[in-house]
Amino acid sequence: MFAKLRQRWKDARTIMALSLDAERRALAEGQRHPGAEHYMLAARDLPDGSARRAFARVGVDPEAYRAALANRHTVALNAMGIAAAVDGMPGAPVADTGRPSAEGSGQGDVPAAALHAARASDTDRAPDAAGVSAAAAGTGLAPSVLFDAQPSGQALLQSLPELQRRLPAPLCGAHVLLAAATMAHSTAGRAFRAIGIDPQALGRAAEVELRAAMPA
Repeated sequence: MFAKLRQRWKDARTIMALSLDAERRALAEGQRHPGAEHYMLAARDLPDGSARRAFARVGVDPEAYRAALANRHTVALNAMGIAAAVDGMPGAPVADTGRPSAEGSGQGDVPAAALHAARASDTDRAPDAAGVSAAAAGTGLAPSVLFDAQPSGQALLQSLPELQRRLPAPLCGAHVLLAAATMAHSTAGRAFRAIGIDPQALGRAAEVELRAAMPA
């Protein structure tokens, strides 16, 4: 009994760390709420290291995933006639439109509304806390400490309890990666394909990590 309680507490701390990091990454891009791609990046950097090992199993540097997401954002911005910088490379000069800039977004003179539109996926529109509530169910997290998420973020988080029931390892980055690997039409899923990852192969690699972490 005490072992289960300890594990629930650890899982609650993992959800908290994951959500805080995903929210931080979304805010850095000028978005109010994180999508599945932000949770995927946060999972990649969880201290358990399982998501990074799953990437290694399919022969891909985890940093390539972050770069693929950054490139997608830049392409979207450029398609709207907005210059952006990626990995320290400056974009083309942006004409002064007289509109307010996206303060704190790290994108110089990019208008906030345009930045948000360019970086939201087709389904990532209305924020809601339901996804995080579902993921935290049974972990002991109080609703007051939960976070809002975009629809793709909600979908990812809502799938975590079932994945953990099927593969009952302590909640870790590989659970999040496995969930993201099934979301082919999300920004997170499209970034996998952009770097030549077969999502099914990545999902199998995540399962190997999870089975290795399951209690005997």
